[in-house]
Amino acid sequence: MTDTDKVIRWGIIGCGAVTEVKSGPAYQKTAGFELTAVMRRDLKLARSYAQRHNVAKFSDNAADIINDTNIDAIYIATPPDSHKHYALMVAEAGKPCCIEKPLASSYQESLAIEQAFKKANVPLFVAYYRRSLPRFNKVKNLLESKAIGQVRHISWQLSKPANTIDLSGQYNWRTDKSIAAGGYFDDLASHGLDLFSFLLGDFQQVSGIATNQQGLYSAFDAVTACWQHESGVTGIGSWNFGGAARQDSVTIVGSEGELNFSVFDEVPIVLTQGNSREIFTIENPKNIQLYHVGNIYQQLINGQQHPSNGSSALHTSWVMDKILAVN
Repeated sequence: MTDTDKVIRWGIIGCGAVTEVKSGPAYQKTAGFELTAVMRRDLKLARSYAQRHNVAKFSDNAADIINDTNIDAIYIATPPDSHKHYALMVAEAGKPCCIEKPLASSYQESLAIEQAFKKANVPLFVAYYRRSLPRFNKVKNLLESKAIGQVRHISWQLSKPANTIDLSGQYNWRTDKSIAAGGYFDDLASHGLDLFSFLLGDFQQVSGIATNQQGLYSAFDAVTACWQHESGVTGIGSWNFGGAARQDSVTIVGSEGELNFSVFDEVPIVLTQGNSREIFTIENPKNIQLYHVGNIYQQLINGQQHPSNGSSALHTSWVMDKILAVN
């Protein structure tokens, strides 16, 4: 696509919570894009979303949206266990697609999706939107400018207490092992691990331990990992969802300094060089996928490569499977 006057009409499959503020409005605010239709299995909820967001069409049938000749591209925002099913339909329809992260529930399902879009020669994007956010592009710029010298090691500690739903025993698809074996790890750690690949290059060796310490649900609730990037940078991570307090802290150690930041919390980036300390405060947009969606437009219309595609997301799926010791 190279026609800058063309309006690309999007349909959303699965207009749930993530699409309310984080992503859906971004497709409406991006010049050259139009959010034309939404789908949800509950027709009343699909109608409600369409009315509240001024979307012309709504349906409870994904095929109706995917195969609609008045829809040019599809955003899949359903739970990961259904990503492959819908993605293969979109690839068959020959339409550009953005899929919520993680790309799928496993590396093998992710591979099937990536191969289908390659075969169809259709663009595939994945909602690892941190690759497009200014705050993390600042981190990347600092690393590439050797602000901390040669990068040696990265560590990430993410923990939080069990929430009300966890403690109540109420069903939550995010902690259903049949949908997401890693539980909150699948939902949250994928963001950071994909970001680290963006910042430091592909992973080369990965291993991990996953267990369930609390017995509150079927998925894992405690995961640890160690790895090495192809560049030689080493890394460790710990994700625990039954800790006493919330913590989200990343440290990148270099030969001449270190960087500290958070994957999820909007806290300052801290650069330390000897006795010197510099702080960078960069706010996220209200609709956090805004830059990500804008970059989709730049590829579809202007040919500029998007930072999060099927290939990069497939690599993240491989890393996740390795950490969870999935064969």
